[in-house]
Amino acid sequence: MSGDRFSRRYSVIAETRRCWSDAEKDAIIAEAERPGVNISAVARRHGIKPSLLFRWRRLARDAKGHRSGPAFIPITLALPAAEAKAPPVASDPDTSSKSSLPTAAAIPQPTDERIEIELGNGYRVRIGADADIAALQRILDVLERR
Repeated sequence: MSGDRFSRRYSVIAETRRCWSDAEKDAIIAEAERPGVNISAVARRHGIKPSLLFRWRRLARDAKGHRSGPAFIPITLALPAAEAKAPPVASDPDTSSKSSLPTAAAIPQPTDERIEIELGNGYRVRIGADADIAALQRILDVLERR
């Protein structure tokens, strides 16, 4: 075989990355956001890596610019009413042998004066009624930035 050989030159371009439209991404993210859904299973069903789906979810959440779920709402609590005082003990000599302990109605009942705050990022803070508001604000600021 002599002579000029006719050779064709081919350019093979192989794209290993798929291009997903915003609508397709939104549909996959919406499927993954449903309660009780395994995100890795959703990713496998669509032929993508779970890390890519987690990234899409984070980027979509950041693009919205707001958190979903509970948010910090400033509240003002009224001071508790003055506690009921024990009734005065009678000075009658016949009652002097009786106990001077207050009646059951006069004993203040313990109340649960704690507040639970659940942040959008999953953290939960429980505080008592005597909590320092400035310290609480600093704690919430730190937890929201994580």
